[in-house]
Amino acid sequence: MFKRYILTDYLKIKRKGFWLLTFLGPFGVVAMQMVNYAGDRKTYLLKQSENDWTYYLSYINSFASFALVIGIAILTSLMASIENDTNAWKQLLSLPVSKKHVYLSKFMLLAVFLLMSSILLFLFTTIQGIYLDLGDNIPFFELLKYSFYPYFASLPILALQLWIAVVSINQSIPTTTGVIGVILTYSAADLPDWMIWKWPTLVSDWNEPVLSVILGIAVGSFVYILGMIDFVRRDVK
Repeated sequence: MFKRYILTDYLKIKRKGFWLLTFLGPFGVVAMQMVNYAGDRKTYLLKQSENDWTYYLSYINSFASFALVIGIAILTSLMASIENDTNAWKQLLSLPVSKKHVYLSKFMLLAVFLLMSSILLFLFTTIQGIYLDLGDNIPFFELLKYSFYPYFASLPILALQLWIAVVSINQSIPTTTGVIGVILTYSAADLPDWMIWKWPTLVSDWNEPVLSVILGIAVGSFVYILGMIDFVRRDVK
C-alpha cells in the first residue's frame, strides 16, 4: 500500500524539475571549483596546500553544504505547492488514506532526491579531483565523508522545512524560512554548535564531524515525528 503513495507522489513531481534540480546542485558545486582551479590559480592553490585533495575537499564542502540547504528549501516548497496549486490536499485527505503514509511518502521522496544529489556529488568530485591531478592516493573515505555527512546532518532542516511547507496555507512562509536557513548556513562560522543550520558544514567546536551526523539523524527523526503528528491532527488546507 505504501508503495502506491510513493508512486503517486512521484508521478505528481515527475515533470516538475526535481531531477534537474537534483543534478544541478552537485554539478554547480563542482563547476565552481573548475573555475576556482582554472589557469594560474590552480598553481597558486596547490602551493597553499600541504595535501591537495584535502584542500580541494574543503572548498567542495563549503559550497556543498550551502547548496544542500538551498536545495531543501526549493524542493520542499515545490512538493507542497504541487498539492496547493491543484487543490489536491482536500481531495487527497477526503479519501480513506493514511495521513501518516501521505506525510512519510513526501519525506521519503525528498530524502531520496537529496541522497541522489549526494551520490552525484561524490562522483563529480572524484572525477574532477582526478582530472585536476591532485594525487594518486585518492582519499575515498574523505570523499564519502564530504559527500554524505552533510546529507545526514541536514535531515533536521529537511524535516522542519517539510513540516512548515505542508501546513502553511501561504507558501511564502516556507520560502521565507528557507531563505533564513540559507543565510544562517552561510554564516555558520558565527553560529553556536547547537543550531541545525550549522551541522551540514561539519564545522564545530566538537572537531568531530560524525557528531553532526549522529545529531542530524537523531534530531531529524524527532522533528519528523513532531511534524507528522501535527499533520495528522490538523485539517490541512
